[in-house]
Amino acid sequence: MSDYKAAQIRTLEILEKGEADDWTSKLCDFFILALVFLNIVAVVLESVSSLNATYAAQFALFELVSVILFSVEYALRIWASGAYKHMTDGSNSKGRMSYVLSFHGIVDIVAILPFYLQVLFPGLDLRVLRVLRLLRVFKLSHYSSALEDLFNAIYQERRSFFAASYLLLLALILTSSVMYYAENEHQPENFSSIPNAMYWSLITLTTVGYGDVSPVTSIGKIISIFTAFLGVSIVAMLTGIVASAFSNQVARKKIIFEDQVRQALEDGVIDEDEQRLLEKMRVEFGLSEEQTDQLLKQAQNDSS
Repeated sequence: MSDYKAAQIRTLEILEKGEADDWTSKLCDFFILALVFLNIVAVVLESVSSLNATYAAQFALFELVSVILFSVEYALRIWASGAYKHMTDGSNSKGRMSYVLSFHGIVDIVAILPFYLQVLFPGLDLRVLRVLRLLRVFKLSHYSSALEDLFNAIYQERRSFFAASYLLLLALILTSSVMYYAENEHQPENFSSIPNAMYWSLITLTTVGYGDVSPVTSIGKIISIFTAFLGVSIVAMLTGIVASAFSNQVARKKIIFEDQVRQALEDGVIDEDEQRLLEKMRVEFGLSEEQTDQLLKQAQNDSS
């Protein structure tokens, strides 16, 4: 392995979630996490007019320093990602494009985009830029698989999820339509059209019930009761599907980890490389040390 490629791989190891014995990577993780957290706090506090007026210069300086650091991180990730595809086909550009177009790559560019947009287009609404800066919170996904687990869980149960979503959409259209015809004459300001009535329908179906819009006719109240019943049923169905899929996702990770442990125990001993691989999988899968110890003991008992 050339020194250049070794440097790329080491840079990736430092920037990605660190293993237990890699203190350099651990410190980098802590620094980026702290920087993201402070950025979120700064954006929130900057929205307070009195604080923004008093500490505008400090907020601007912190934003400049943060953008420089995030930009350096993004550039390093692009450079180091060239090692991915280079290992298989000798191409650096494919690995880099794979990162740039990935979810994490898009999140990283969005983290620095508001600053450069403000520089290029000074007339942009600062409130819009603040919202974009809040998206930096998604940089935490580099160090947590929670979002990936959620998306994978929904994808695994996509047929059930889409079926329940279809029922919700059907209920939304039907209930808002009948409520429009029931209430339009008596409340034209709240039920001026079917799309306008969909607000009431969605709030009722999701069991939120703000109370700012409510029926006044007898038929409207009956429709409201029926809509609430439908909402409880459909939302419970959707919640159950997502909860079950998420639980199955965790179970699948345990099975994959246990299979890897069994493979490592085929020769009766877990060497240093296998131990490092298992530790990396444990961190990626979000398993606790107690869970991995239990799975390891179970695999050892089964193999003995």
